[in-house]
Amino acid sequence: MKDGKLIAVIPVRKGSQRIPFKNLKKFYNTTLLEIKINQLKRIKLIDEIIVNSDWDEAIEIAKNMNVLTHKRTDYYSSSTISANEFYKHIAESTSSNYKYIMYAPPTSPLIKDLTIYNMINTYFNSIKIKDSIVSTSLIKSFMWKNNKPINYELNKIPRSQDLPEIHELNHAIVINQREYWIKEAKLIGTNPILYEIDKIESIDIDEPIDFEIAEFLYSKYTIQ
Repeated sequence: MKDGKLIAVIPVRKGSQRIPFKNLKKFYNTTLLEIKINQLKRIKLIDEIIVNSDWDEAIEIAKNMNVLTHKRTDYYSSSTISANEFYKHIAESTSSNYKYIMYAPPTSPLIKDLTIYNMINTYFNSIKIKDSIVSTSLIKSFMWKNNKPINYELNKIPRSQDLPEIHELNHAIVINQREYWIKEAKLIGTNPILYEIDKIESIDIDEPIDFEIAEFLYSKYTIQ
């Protein structure tokens, strides 16, 4: 049961290395940032939205779209700080008026509104027994490490569908308590809900090919 306000944080870094300026790069006549802001505005279970960025252009777009903003310092936008430092900063720079934070990066433009609704409801319905929720993708691949298989035995090769369920965290959506992020400097707790989403929804734009694939699929399946 929800016992505090939920704020959605959209992290936007200017210095993307693999795809320069990807969050404001033209993406099917819009941008990844605008897609994410518009989507989260449709989710009525979210109490507020904030764009956390070092990028003046991103901050200006957010203000024009009537969502909150936080101007991140260069230190917390560098590629040298640890993920733990970054997550702690996200929480500390978010008002304590919000007990819960949803991490919602713009690089996951294909996750559905219904999936976000369901994740929020699942989290708050399970909050007495689970401490966080994270979107995942199920890996069903023959995986090797150090020149040997790690998820099956060579003398007993299974069908791919019978491989053990391994969850890859895609971080399209993460929800946790603000205070946990600050205290532990982690996105996910020790007893999370691993919420599986399909392959299309789980696409995270990291490499140039991801951008092209996501744009094609967005135009095909997501335009409303």
